[in-house]
Amino acid sequence: MTGASGALGRLVVRRLLELVPAERIVAVVRNEGKVRDLAERGVQVRLGDYDDPDGLERAFGGIGRLLIISSPDLDTDRRTRQHRHAAEAAARAGAGLVAYTSFLGADAQPEGPNAAHHATERAIRETGRPYTFLRNPFYTDAFIHPGLRQAVGAGELTSGTGGRALNTASRRDLAAAAAEVLTTDGHEGRAYDLTGPLWTYPELAAALQARFQTPVSYREQPPPGPMAFLHALAKGGALERQTGDLQRLLGRPPATLEETVAAV
Repeated sequence: MTGASGALGRLVVRRLLELVPAERIVAVVRNEGKVRDLAERGVQVRLGDYDDPDGLERAFGGIGRLLIISSPDLDTDRRTRQHRHAAEAAARAGAGLVAYTSFLGADAQPEGPNAAHHATERAIRETGRPYTFLRNPFYTDAFIHPGLRQAVGAGELTSGTGGRALNTASRRDLAAAAAEVLTTDGHEGRAYDLTGPLWTYPELAAALQARFQTPVSYREQPPPGPMAFLHALAKGGALERQTGDLQRLLGRPPATLEETVAAV
């Protein structure tokens, strides 16, 4: 997989280590020093950079199933170019299956935040290699995190979601779904629209109150900064789509709100 040193990539490797021998796993990274611990466990570590197509082709040599984890670069043109480099390198290297971490709605939204994902799905199809698209939702981890202890301490949780539901999923569950695709058959030509169980901020306030045994009320107040955009999407009902794809890949229900709060 590419991006093996990132937050999602490391979780995928961790799950793969539970399923297959370490020597069957290839971690493609820009900096070997960041995954020295994986190499010590027997994982093959290879250098690969989205901006170096020839290096990617070498890194992908002999790969049966490849997971391309989307680039963190948010510039649409540069990100699309990087992903195209990876897709074409995988084709030249003869990868048996190319899986890609796309985003929910990328099939129907060729513009805006999904533009690079839409273009990447098309580029992967154009290579003619077998493919699987893992269309992830927003990470639950961006909303439910240790910083919520401040809300518990203040006795109040706020959001700008208007009480509407969010279909986020944890990185851990999405990583497990990716590992399932890499280690089992029957995923060629499939696109999975992955969603977790719906939850709301008022429900989160109640879950925090139950967990910490202290009053936590809810109040509507949009957050400052980048999170305001995500809360506005939720308030408009854009994050309420539901499918059973994630549960089917996991073979179990995704983590519930209460389980996530407990884990955090």
